[in-house]
Amino acid sequence: MSEPPEQYLQGLLRELLALPAETEWVEFKHNQIKADDLGEYISALSNGAALAGKTNGYLVWGINDADHEVIGTDFVPATARRGQQELESWLLQKLSPRIHFEFHSLTVDDKPVVILEIAKAAHTPVQFDATEFIRIGSYKKKLKAFPEKERELWRVFDATPFEELPALEQVDDQEVLALLDYPTYFYLLELPLPDNRAGILEKLEQDELITANESGAWNITHLGALLFAKDLGQFKKLKRKAIRVIVYRGKNKLETLREQVGSKGYASGFEGLISFINTQLPRNEVIGQALRKDTPMYPELAIRELVANALIHQDLFFMGTSPMVEIFEDRMEITNPGKPLVDTARFLDSPPRSRNEGMASLLRRAGICEERGSGIDKVVAQTELFQLPAPLFETGEDFTQVVLFAHKNLNEMDQGDRIRACYQHACLKWVERGQMTNASLRERFGIDPKNSAIVSRVIRDALGAQLIRPFDENQGRRNARYVPSWA
Repeated sequence: MSEPPEQYLQGLLRELLALPAETEWVEFKHNQIKADDLGEYISALSNGAALAGKTNGYLVWGINDADHEVIGTDFVPATARRGQQELESWLLQKLSPRIHFEFHSLTVDDKPVVILEIAKAAHTPVQFDATEFIRIGSYKKKLKAFPEKERELWRVFDATPFEELPALEQVDDQEVLALLDYPTYFYLLELPLPDNRAGILEKLEQDELITANESGAWNITHLGALLFAKDLGQFKKLKRKAIRVIVYRGKNKLETLREQVGSKGYASGFEGLISFINTQLPRNEVIGQALRKDTPMYPELAIRELVANALIHQDLFFMGTSPMVEIFEDRMEITNPGKPLVDTARFLDSPPRSRNEGMASLLRRAGICEERGSGIDKVVAQTELFQLPAPLFETGEDFTQVVLFAHKNLNEMDQGDRIRACYQHACLKWVERGQMTNASLRERFGIDPKNSAIVSRVIRDALGAQLIRPFDENQGRRNARYVPSWA
């Protein structure tokens, strides 16, 4: 949203001034303080707000600390700098994770006041310059010096999913219906659309897309905004969560042909997103047994599932980054923030674990993603049907990435491609309660039976890499069967 109305800021200030003293989540100052001190206060107040069960922490300039009298301030955030950098940008770089904070300026009795609104710590203590801070009474201290507070803070994190936190507070009935695409919510979930506002709001509340607050207005939750926002740009904390699609010329990132950033919520915009991706993909003529002329390079079912997985399994607490689809001449990369909760080598068989169960549940109910635990199986099965190289699942320091590759003949695949395809084929057979054989792998690669020796070499390489093992140690070579090494 745009800057909160003056009336809201005046009311917020009155509430803060009414506090009997500074708290774990509120600090008053007169004029500008050193940038490093400000960063430490942001860490301390964010962590303190989490401990106190508050949505935000606040640092207010222009207030007398002793009696909370409004005295005005000469601090102007818009012009404040740290060295050659804007203060806000410098602070954001020093904070980990990059939480949302925002300066608000207002006038009280002709005196300037500045309120810094700081999102509470949500999934890990907020650090400034690699150190975590906390408020003890009215004092700022290092969190490590108070282990009981640190333990309490982690207990709070375990109990608060990101989806339940408010994306926007103090919203009236009309604003809720203006900001959320409620007709699509009812359409996707195959629910009858109520004929009155109260009935619509009741259903949105039942699915925790909105929650009633103490003032009688509504809070739109992260879940509601992420899934059904008409425009994610209206939610400042979430506008960087919109999925990006980038199309490059050739096989590298040197030249971008086009880029599109989604504006709608994930559920309401999903079909349009998939349609846009499909229009950007290279097309195949007849290649292999499964493809016909003018067929998309990659199976749509696999794309749908992988994009949905990127949305569901992203670490939403990573600020300033979003899921991304990148399309190259020879591959397609789908990336989401955060490491997966299970080993990438066990994506096909492990019970699914999602950071965002509310989102996953609603997207399943809406038919946008597959039933629990079946998605990656279908991705691998589809790539086999299209006789594409096996998808590559990778993780980095703070991301998860899946790569789909354009068609290659077996003789164009390197050893890594062949071993990965063999391993995934064995995994797929295992979850189907079967075992891989030379014949099944030949079929996967589209190889004539007379060339079975080629597949035998691939199997030997996968055995040597300890990714598969014989199903029966005493089996003969003629009817040998193989399973994943962990089976």
